[in-house]
Amino acid sequence: MDEIINGIQQIGIGVLDTKIVFNWYRKHLGFDVLLFKDEAVASLMTKYTNGNAERRDAYLSLNLVGGGGLEIWQFKDRIPSAPKVPIKFGDLGIYAMKIRCENLLEKHAYLKQLKVKCLSNIEISDTYSSNFYFNDPFGNKVQMVEDNYIFCAQSSKNGGVMGAVIGVSDMESSLNFYKELLDYSVILYDAIETSNKNLSGKFRRVILSQERKAVGGFGDLLGPTQLELIQVLDRIPVKIFKDRLWGDLGYIHLCFDVYGMAGIRAKANQLNYPFTVDSSDSFDMGDTAGHFSYVEDPDGTLIELVETHKVPILKSLGLFLNLKNRNPRKTLPKWLVKSLALHKVRKDL
Repeated sequence: MDEIINGIQQIGIGVLDTKIVFNWYRKHLGFDVLLFKDEAVASLMTKYTNGNAERRDAYLSLNLVGGGGLEIWQFKDRIPSAPKVPIKFGDLGIYAMKIRCENLLEKHAYLKQLKVKCLSNIEISDTYSSNFYFNDPFGNKVQMVEDNYIFCAQSSKNGGVMGAVIGVSDMESSLNFYKELLDYSVILYDAIETSNKNLSGKFRRVILSQERKAVGGFGDLLGPTQLELIQVLDRIPVKIFKDRLWGDLGYIHLCFDVYGMAGIRAKANQLNYPFTVDSSDSFDMGDTAGHFSYVEDPDGTLIELVETHKVPILKSLGLFLNLKNRNPRKTLPKWLVKSLALHKVRKDL
């Protein structure tokens, strides 16, 4: 069976307090399904934590409108470090997460009322999705992207994670990586741009999407995605995580839901981007289980791959969804995925 990239499962965010961050995103951006919370030792990630097996707390929250989730991640035995210098557009790594939103005007007005920082004007475009940026209260850059995909109608005015803005040093090398390994072969936009009212500098911007010929598992919930690669042309960009650890403050990885890890591993080796972390068979994060691996893009940005084996439906009754024996090219029934709403959190933790 060929390998399948079902979509973006989640984006990892290193934070000071998982509970506070979860509560804000639950209340204001509709990430109210708490699929799991787990405290454990990240024993397989020592390559990225100075050789130390760090104890951590992790929450995975979803927005059932459709899209990937948030893995909110906190060190338990050390204070996470912030970037040494302010992050600039095009610096190497994950600059912002993209969140789908059907009504930009309405969401922009809501966020303006909240007085979020660095709220940009709405950028209207005929060549790529209209969007705007803002900073969450924890210093993370968020891009709201106009998109009408809906998996399940909710009260939330926006959906889940639909992609990321990633700074790269060599566009052609990065395009090859994301195309060949992760199937982002559709170029939606490719142009050299200079300063506008929201951004300054000179850069090449390329927006990619997948063909999505074969999608299984949670593919319908995750929905269509896009990656926006930025190469700065008028300065030397710096690495966002330079001299810092995975798990420190900011976007620590972008995670894809996959099937056929062995085939992806072989392809990564062939492309000279071998896995840097591999759980080999199955990891257990309390209520969920699967096979996870990490690979670095040409600039060292961490890409996580997860082949999900088990997720909780109703833990109190011992109901779990086993994905290991399902047809990987067939998405899960919508009613079954909707049952994740049983994990909704309706007030602050």
